Amino acid sequence: MPKGKAEIPELRLEVLQDFITQFKSPPNLIMSAMFSTRNAASSTIKWESQKGGRGMVPFVPPGAPAPRSAPYGIAQHSAEAAYWKEKRYFDEEFLNNLRKPGTDAQHWTAMDILADNMADLVNRSNRRKEWMFCRMLFENGFTYQVKGGQKIALDYGIPSDHRVTLGSSYYWDTGGSKDIMGDIKTAKRKIAEANGSVPKLAIINSNVLDIMGKDTTLRQLLQKNYFGDGSLMASSGIHNLALVNKNVLGALLDLDIMVYDEMYEVKAWLTANVTANSSTWVTVDDASDFDADQTLTIWDASDGSYESRYILAVDKFNNMLQIEYPFSSSYISGEDYVTMKRYFIPDDKFCLMATSVDNRPIARYIQAPFGIGRHYGLYTDKKEEWDPEGVYIRVQDKGLPVLYQVDAIYTIDITATAAQGATSTTTTTTTSSSSTTTTTA
Repeated sequence: MPKGKAEIPELRLEVLQDFITQFKSPPNLIMSAMFSTRNAASSTIKWESQKGGRGMVPFVPPGAPAPRSAPYGIAQHSAEAAYWKEKRYFDEEFLNNLRKPGTDAQHWTAMDILADNMADLVNRSNRRKEWMFCRMLFENGFTYQVKGGQKIALDYGIPSDHRVTLGSSYYWDTGGSKDIMGDIKTAKRKIAEANGSVPKLAIINSNVLDIMGKDTTLRQLLQKNYFGDGSLMASSGIHNLALVNKNVLGALLDLDIMVYDEMYEVKAWLTANVTANSSTWVTVDDASDFDADQTLTIWDASDGSYESRYILAVDKFNNMLQIEYPFSSSYISGEDYVTMKRYFIPDDKFCLMATSVDNRPIARYIQAPFGIGRHYGLYTDKKEEWDPEGVYIRVQDKGLPVLYQVDAIYTIDITATAAQGATSTTTTTTTSSSSTTTTTA
């Protein structure tokens, strides 16, 4: 093993793990922090979920045996913990600058690069955990890979009557018969009647908040003569646009409204060539994280040019994506790739939940052990290469969100998913100049 790299103090495992500690809780990932964490004894996560609550012990005459009670709709669950990891490579030149004597400027530049890379790895890992929680709450589950590459579609068992899709005439944005307050009252009643809890937390993104703020019925109720000081519109918001004041709206609806606009990006490599103006199907190495009704961007790695198309369907088990119409250029398997960006919280969903039932949390994150050392939680390690000299730094984590009270969540699909197909673009970047040509299809 090369001695030089081992002597670099910044690359000692305890120093790298300290980077992990510093970046472990990014403030903008709030869903993961909402629930507590426990350790599991093995990689197989087992938990029980229930429906109902607020039971009461019956009267019996003195001297009589106690009647036997039955649990509330208990269901047994078992699933392999999800495992995720990623690594970065630091080459010989970087390592030499990191420890070069007498050049503080180069030293600190390398340290900054190392810190930025570690922060990026940690944040990418934390986003995966955040993604799982959001999928549990808003989609009732998700698909992931386990040992051997087998894909598992995890279903948390949220009742179907707690996952409501509105008819077009009742859409919150365009429906002629829409009734936002009525829909929310129904959601509150369904949760309360199911388990006796008081649902108070609504989770949405700014798009849904804006739709709610434009509703004429709500706006009339929030006028100064009817409610408070009438300050429905906040002075500023995302992208410096005026947004609906969630606190005023929440006071009217008797809800704590959480507006969450954090985004994530998904990337996958092509595993089959894409021929220009040919098929509407794209095959990638892993389609698990892609979603229909989103925008897919395909990238030519050789010159940075790209095209974007609306995703019509996703075959997660065969790793195929269907787009609205074929790409205009050809792309190479194993060299070019596709990406998708979207909000953690969907643009078309309203989620209402009770955070506890009978003072018990409705969900939790279970950490599973991994590695020879049975590590729990986010962990980093390294591996040195001899020729060419370099170091791989890796982050790993393993675990699974579990849902104990399946009827404490109620989601409403409030509108048709915002179609982005009409704005699909083809962008070609030339190598001889910085000009960019954009054509709207």
